[in-house]
Amino acid sequence: MKDHLQTPTLAQAEAFLREAESLNPGPWVAHSVNAARGAQIIAGRCAGLDADAAYVFGLLHDIGRRAGVTGVRHIVDGHAFLMAQGYPDAARICLTHSFQTRQIGEIYGELDWTADEARFVEDYLARAEYTPYDRLIQLCDAIALPAGFCLMEKRFVDVAMRYGTLPYTVAKWRATLAIKTEFEAAIGCSIYRLLPGVVENTFGLEVSCTSSSVG
Repeated sequence: MKDHLQTPTLAQAEAFLREAESLNPGPWVAHSVNAARGAQIIAGRCAGLDADAAYVFGLLHDIGRRAGVTGVRHIVDGHAFLMAQGYPDAARICLTHSFQTRQIGEIYGELDWTADEARFVEDYLARAEYTPYDRLIQLCDAIALPAGFCLMEKRFVDVAMRYGTLPYTVAKWRATLAIKTEFEAAIGCSIYRLLPGVVENTFGLEVSCTSSSVG
């Protein structure tokens, strides 16, 4: 799968993120870095996935926020930016990371896209073939806070408290939990055994035990 991916190099991706941070600094940058770290760690345990490509996809999944403080249109801006750079696979992740159930109504945030952009996204989701990378970034987006990794349910509550719930919220949660189960079957253990700091970031604790993960 690695040979056919059209995605920036790590150096290019990091440069894109640095530029985006200078244009629109905020906690979304640390969230992106943590999503990338999670994707890299999990992909490293999955046959057929390239951990470095997974890291780049995670790093750039919210790159549309370079355009400023926006709502849902950051996915459209990210897709347009990476398509213009010549990286369609990374651009696809910008759109798909928010749509576990492929329903346009499941995305959180201000609906600040145009009607044409909304139709484009809806049509894109209907036609897109999700790859393991799409599902991996959906998973890592749901376990990465700016402070680090956490239980998925904490991230669910974090997003719901900021944006409220939607008619598709429970279906979205179920789909994300199913993706977690899929990857755990592939790696043979809980994702929380692989990711550092889950206990501390979930519960706000300083723990003295030797393991900082939960199974």
